[in-house]
Amino acid sequence: MTVAVVLFTSDLRLHDHPPLHAALRAADEVVPLFVHDPAVHAAGFDVPNRAAFLADCLADLDASLRERGGRLVVRSGPVAREVRAVAAACGAAEVHLAAGITGFAQRREERLRKELSADGVALHVHDDVITALAPGRVTPNGSDHFAVFTAYYRRWSRERLREPLPAPDTVRVPAAATGEEPPSRARPADVSPGLAAGGETAGRERFADWARTDLAGYADSHDDLAGDATSRLSPYLHFGALSPAELVHRARTRGGAGSEAFVRQLCWRDFHHQLLAVRPEASRQDYRSRGDQWRGEDEAAEDITAWREGRTGYPMVDAGMRQLRHEGWMHNRARLVTASFLTKTLYVDWRVGARHFLRHLVDGDVVNNQMNWQWVAGTGTDSRPHRVLNPVLQGRRYDPDGTYVRRWVPELADVEGGAVHEPWRLPDDRRAALRYPEPVIGLGEGLARFREARGRQR
Repeated sequence: MTVAVVLFTSDLRLHDHPPLHAALRAADEVVPLFVHDPAVHAAGFDVPNRAAFLADCLADLDASLRERGGRLVVRSGPVAREVRAVAAACGAAEVHLAAGITGFAQRREERLRKELSADGVALHVHDDVITALAPGRVTPNGSDHFAVFTAYYRRWSRERLREPLPAPDTVRVPAAATGEEPPSRARPADVSPGLAAGGETAGRERFADWARTDLAGYADSHDDLAGDATSRLSPYLHFGALSPAELVHRARTRGGAGSEAFVRQLCWRDFHHQLLAVRPEASRQDYRSRGDQWRGEDEAAEDITAWREGRTGYPMVDAGMRQLRHEGWMHNRARLVTASFLTKTLYVDWRVGARHFLRHLVDGDVVNNQMNWQWVAGTGTDSRPHRVLNPVLQGRRYDPDGTYVRRWVPELADVEGGAVHEPWRLPDDRRAALRYPEPVIGLGEGLARFREARGRQR
């Protein structure tokens, strides 16, 4: 009997899984393997929300494999060591793996290739698994990546994506493949109480329900904060419980402006991946340095704490930050507003905000989190790096009746309509009764400081 190993990483699904299909074609028996890597813990990636969601994903993957006669083999330890041990125990001749993008993933792949080759085991790395289109598939003349999204989107849209693959009917796992039980979701106090359920089954159900009710109107509704009509699929994409290529195909099959707007968002995800694949240092350093002399964390400590706790005195900002703590997720429009407020109104280094988001976001990954923060901070790929999002104007435009704000800032529940976006304008006696903080800074003062700082750097 021939044996192959499939190492699952950020691709925790059975539908549209090229490494699994390749392994099933090549061998009589396949070991579906997931390794709890201590390096992930050491790097601070396994925060409570993502650990809980990961447990859901692994339990669901194991259940789906058992329906097909297989099981998920879970091990703990350094990845290369555990993969080599499983391959040796089962007599596997090859290991299949989805190509990673981050520097962490690329180093893991290098270690695997080196150590497996010493055992005579072949490593097969598959593209177009974590992204719809692999980084590097399209490049502009004279460069190794696109730095402008619009140009990338035009080229990306012309590319033919591979056809999605069905989930396998049967997976036979060798008896020699041993491991531990998949983890169950823990409920410690630091897991967000509104955290969504993880796993491929939940993700596919979520997409089917949302596509039926909200996809057609997505082009007009995706910024509607109160309507909450976004797909909320980002956690499932982060863990690979859903295939981005399959989502593109399914959306395009439906057609219409809403579908294309949704596909455009999936393209943004690929755009960031192709950028960080060739500029991994951008996860830590400015992609385009503006020479910013950000306020230090000691100098801005009170403002940063108010921002983290959703106590800035600006309802749109505070609503977003409180949603983050409760759900481990935040509406994308609110992400833009809260990030702009920290980096431009408070003039605090984008890395401070990116770290906080990564501590709480269930969909938090280095690629999209860091590059979105850089876009907002004006150090990334935004063609208008000096733009500042006014939280009052953003609230009036995207939450005109104040429903989103009142949902997350109960102190303002009795403030009617759009007045909720400027509580400081209420009569003094009523404002005092709200027990809501005064603004940490005037918007005009923050804007002037930012413009002066950027002006000195030109």
